[in-house]
Amino acid sequence: MQTFRRAAVRVAGRAVQVRMINTPHGGKLIDRMVSDKAEAEDLVKQCDGRTIELNVRQSCDAELIMGGAFSPLEGFMDEGNYDSVVDSMKLSDGLMFSIPVVMDTDREDLKAGQKIALTYKSDVDPGGVVAVMEIESKWKPNKVKEVKKLYGTSELEHPGVLMVAMERGQYYIGGKIHGIRRPQREFPCATPAELRATLPETGDIAVFQCRNPVHRAHYELFTRALDAPNVEKGSIVLVHPTCGPTQADDISGQVRYLTYEKLKEETKDPRVRWAYMPYSMHMAGPREAIQHMMLRKNYGCTHFIIGRDMAGSKSSITSEDYYGAYDAQEFAQKHGPELGMNTIPSLNLVCSEEHGYITAEEAKEKGIKALKLSGTEFRRRLRAGEDIPEWFAFKSVVDVLRANI
Repeated sequence: MQTFRRAAVRVAGRAVQVRMINTPHGGKLIDRMVSDKAEAEDLVKQCDGRTIELNVRQSCDAELIMGGAFSPLEGFMDEGNYDSVVDSMKLSDGLMFSIPVVMDTDREDLKAGQKIALTYKSDVDPGGVVAVMEIESKWKPNKVKEVKKLYGTSELEHPGVLMVAMERGQYYIGGKIHGIRRPQREFPCATPAELRATLPETGDIAVFQCRNPVHRAHYELFTRALDAPNVEKGSIVLVHPTCGPTQADDISGQVRYLTYEKLKEETKDPRVRWAYMPYSMHMAGPREAIQHMMLRKNYGCTHFIIGRDMAGSKSSITSEDYYGAYDAQEFAQKHGPELGMNTIPSLNLVCSEEHGYITAEEAKEKGIKALKLSGTEFRRRLRAGEDIPEWFAFKSVVDVLRANI
């Protein structure tokens, strides 16, 4: 039986002892929230009226920094760390970090040494300052180099390249941030400290990352992952979807959240926990798989279920894949030990009329015909109101999707 260290971290402003089954990346869980009201007000005054209104992607990054999900970062990356991560997938101190976390702007007036208030407003957030940033570095990035290193391409047909080229401003600014309040969202997002405080006392924590509604095959994948040989008996799986921005044609975070809550209520599986993360997808394939592993290490997870074509993307023109089906799995297995995370390659499952879900290898060996329904066909049937087989998707999830898209 494993033994687990416990440490004091701040949960909802209070110091509590939480399970440290996996040490945070860099050794310490960062907390950038300012708990003293007078101190927070003084920081805002020091901005002298300078503000930047965050878009939803930037607000996700700010929230993950403030709550420690991006530990060991204490703010948006400066130029040195940005260059190091782009070039070598490491911070300046040599610690692994696969995708730079940057704040972009077109503002010419901002310069190093200033403080600026970061504000946010949305349909569910009335608006106001979420953080104060100390500008320590400002530079004009080489975006072509950035996207080639991160995504392996500079083609605008890649959604990550399109985001960097067309959505981000011409300058990046880096520096520590002081959290004033967490953005309000349509779905609850526990911080790493809050989630760690709910984890069981014993066993491993295997995490399943997704950005789409959970279908039957997904459920089979993450529950069967608990039978992997490197997972201790009696462990749990954490389903931890990213509910922030993703590809343009993906289902919105709010609707995905509704499907997860419905499935959570329907299955009531004691081996499965659910939580949500305000992360915006890059669709960076292998590099993003490492980023997801690092984030979940900070949330206390020990094992990462790594799927085929994880965070993969297709050309919006040719529909050709930018990454191989197993590139992310191989990359994650290679770098997992350095990161301090175990990997569980997900099974390649197919469904058959005779045997339900079995591995593709078993189906081929026994000559069993696999049932097939593509994602494109699923979305077409969903919009057309046509029948969707229950072997493919939970009826309850389909009902939620049809009611909300």
